[in-house]
Amino acid sequence: MLVLFGVLDSVPARAGGPVAGSLDVLLLRRAATLGSHPGQIAFPGGRLEASDAGPAAAALREAVEETGLDPAGVQTLGTLPELPLPVSNHVVTPVPAWWTRPSEVAAVDHDETVDVFRVPVADLLDPANRVGTSHRVGRRTFRSPAFSVGSRLVWGFTAIVLSRMFDELGWAVPWDSRAVVDPYA
Repeated sequence: MLVLFGVLDSVPARAGGPVAGSLDVLLLRRAATLGSHPGQIAFPGGRLEASDAGPAAAALREAVEETGLDPAGVQTLGTLPELPLPVSNHVVTPVPAWWTRPSEVAAVDHDETVDVFRVPVADLLDPANRVGTSHRVGRRTFRSPAFSVGSRLVWGFTAIVLSRMFDELGWAVPWDSRAVVDPYA
């Protein structure tokens, strides 16, 4: 999956904090008809194909297929360690990248993606926009950090990856982890 950071031109962050208000991250909303993580906000990404030269190439290819971005304007920065995604039994390799020349993006295949958008990182870091989620799948309860920015709830695996990255980068701001929402409400 591609974790694409860039500089947001038209929508400044509403919050201040440890990063520039113009720093953003590319996200998308998955189609509600998908069998895995329907309707959730996610990073562009998908399965590694035999023709891919590795996880970075696969993440970039999938991002192009899902969002229409111009790959010539994206610099991948390596890969992070693989992370298990137990709910859907996948192993995911996050690929951080920098958008050197942002291009137009949109949902390319509406059977897979219904919305593509950029979110200011400062808004994600704002303690007022941080919550946790809790939901049950079968007999298991899953809890994760989440970000509630405007009408969008970024939760689950996407929020876990962002939260861990922000912690490791020293960008995280203390927030009230007792604030919990139901992601399906």
